[in-house]
Amino acid sequence: MNFDLTKEQAMIRKMIREFADEKVAPGAEQRDKEKRFPKEIFQQLGDLGIMGLPFPEEYGGGGADTISFAIVVEELSRACGSTGITYSAHVSLGGAPLNLFGTEEQKQKYLAPICSGESLGAFGLTEPNAGSDAGGTETEAYLENGEWVINGSKCYITNASYADHLALTAITDRKDGKKEISAIIAPTSAPGFRVVDNYEKLGLHSSNTTELVMEDVRVPEENLLGKRGEGFRQFLITLDGGRIGIGAMGVGIAQAAYEKALQYANERKQFGTAISRFQAIQFKLADMAMKIELARTMVYKAAWLKDQGKKFTKEASICKLYASEMCMEVCDQAVQIHGGNGYMRDYHVERYFRDAKLLEIGEGTSEIQRMVIAREIGC
Repeated sequence: MNFDLTKEQAMIRKMIREFADEKVAPGAEQRDKEKRFPKEIFQQLGDLGIMGLPFPEEYGGGGADTISFAIVVEELSRACGSTGITYSAHVSLGGAPLNLFGTEEQKQKYLAPICSGESLGAFGLTEPNAGSDAGGTETEAYLENGEWVINGSKCYITNASYADHLALTAITDRKDGKKEISAIIAPTSAPGFRVVDNYEKLGLHSSNTTELVMEDVRVPEENLLGKRGEGFRQFLITLDGGRIGIGAMGVGIAQAAYEKALQYANERKQFGTAISRFQAIQFKLADMAMKIELARTMVYKAAWLKDQGKKFTKEASICKLYASEMCMEVCDQAVQIHGGNGYMRDYHVERYFRDAKLLEIGEGTSEIQRMVIAREIGC
């Protein structure tokens, strides 16, 4: 078993780490305060060819693997959680369904702009009454004169304000009391389509989180993504890949919190010595380092399985669950090591703590991950 990165993966990590340190991290705290979306950063990532990293080259992608995607998410999240989640959702929720289920024409029309960064990727799944129970979808679409007519709403949708189009789930028929759920590609500029950006969030302030409202939105019949009635299956497959991204985010944010805590512990003096000399602090830092390494290994394993075409549902849930809960623990301890200073914005760790909480909720809550794992092990 070889744990070395390939030459290409190592080059990507070096490039994106330098970019994150030089372009992303310096303004992260100010963007968080201003709740300002870093549009310029994603334009630069597009120029670097990173926005379509794991997608085929014929659509403008980089043809890289899932491990490379995880590396980019981790490094961006280490610098800024909001930037990390924007990129992760762009690829795993916005681009992946088009790549997996789209026709050649749909890929040329809708995936290519995502790869170039011309449009950010987004995916319309969650609704006010369809969160963990995604099958509770109430948005509906019916065919009329060769067009899908869509009515309904979505909530907590990442990137939609900067997406020219997105795939969304809708009920396309009801048979014997059962919902037929399909995925449809809809332009956000279509008449009757509104993107509402007015959430007040705990963290990830410089990421874009919106509501979608569809009132008689009409799109061509050929905008059906994949097969009719398979939207539910498609989004389950999509979420498996997305959970690798959330796991990588957890590793990145935790790494940032750990680095700040280690630096602070070496500099802060109490009782005449650096607090890093106290065993109580050493044990905290040792546990943090250990858990981050374990989470990173699990993220890479899930990504490797995906790249090998092997089943990875269980491993994706394990990496997402462990990395997200580990991240909350590490950020909590980073605040604790900083003491009163940790509660203040100037030391950054309170931002990591706030940003980390979403990871236990998005892409399936911790409770849902345990249900998936239990199912996969035969319970």
